[in-house]
Amino acid sequence: MNRIWIQCRKELAQFRRDRLTIMLALALPLVYLLIYGYAMRLESKEIPLIVQDFNNSPISRAYVEQVIATNRFKIMHGLASPSIVDEAIDRNLANAVIVIPPDFERRIKAGKTSNVQLLIDGIDVNNARVVAITIRAATEFFLSRIDNQITNDSINTYIRLWFNPGRKEALFFVSGAYGVILWVYPSLFAALAMNREKEQGTIVQVYASGISAHEFLLGKGLAYLIIAVGQAIFLMFLGSLIFGIRLQGHLAPLIAGTLLYLSNSILFGLFFGISSESQGEAAQKVLGIGYLSSVLLSGFIYPLNNLPLPLSILSRFIPTRYYIDITRDAFIRGTGWRSIGSIPLFLILIGLLLFFISWFKLRRMQLKD
Repeated sequence: MNRIWIQCRKELAQFRRDRLTIMLALALPLVYLLIYGYAMRLESKEIPLIVQDFNNSPISRAYVEQVIATNRFKIMHGLASPSIVDEAIDRNLANAVIVIPPDFERRIKAGKTSNVQLLIDGIDVNNARVVAITIRAATEFFLSRIDNQITNDSINTYIRLWFNPGRKEALFFVSGAYGVILWVYPSLFAALAMNREKEQGTIVQVYASGISAHEFLLGKGLAYLIIAVGQAIFLMFLGSLIFGIRLQGHLAPLIAGTLLYLSNSILFGLFFGISSESQGEAAQKVLGIGYLSSVLLSGFIYPLNNLPLPLSILSRFIPTRYYIDITRDAFIRGTGWRSIGSIPLFLILIGLLLFFISWFKLRRMQLKD
């Protein structure tokens, strides 16, 4: 135990002397937190829309106002002439066009159906679906207001948004971004530190000192675990300060889950540091495999039930998947241990697997040298 602590102190002393690495350890997570918190959005807003109102009556103008009131669209004024509308979608000037016919008001007052044409750019399938659903809902609400016959009082639906009533997307993205950032950067710094020992040949001196492979691995891992805990505290403090994300549940599940998760992240980086021939190769492996898997296979952006086989099976071995459940429970739901269930057990098993593989690789290298 004493040799593990000595190795840990040695690593911390080396890290403390490298001011550039310290700055990167704080600056890079901050940059990604700001990008995920501010730039990423699932809910489409300010969708460019052109309105051609050939009726120009009080009812047609009220209909257009109802569409605008959805707060989904940005009306493109000055592009409603017939000569421009034909090219508006082709030239990507607008994502949708509404064409109101000249007999719109007359047919509605007569109780007849009036056909309003809606042209949608279908390149972005999700955006096209949002436009269609929003226009349909606005139309139904508009008709219910102007025609007493088009009502249905037999069912009253009261909707309440649970956990996130303000529909703050930053709450969803930032709590998930904790998992991605705390997987990529602690593992990156650990991988570079381990591979640096190989490149500079100092790992031979470590072998000569009599320290065993598991002691060396635990000592280096403990040092970068302490650094990673500092990154986690810094990151979550910024999330609270910038985006107003507050802890909703008990602190214990978040602390336990974070320590287990960061341990997995460090061991992931140490493995690639051991198995790579250069720091560049180690960084590429960590960023390529670690970043892509933590973003695409963790439920950070895309629902896990949409993953096809065999990716749905592979995602079960991605620790970020489980940690995002912990952070979203801690900062959104607040239900505590009963929500995260057996997640800590999964993290322990994955951590033990990573430690055994790293130890076996390091042990072989030590015996070879």
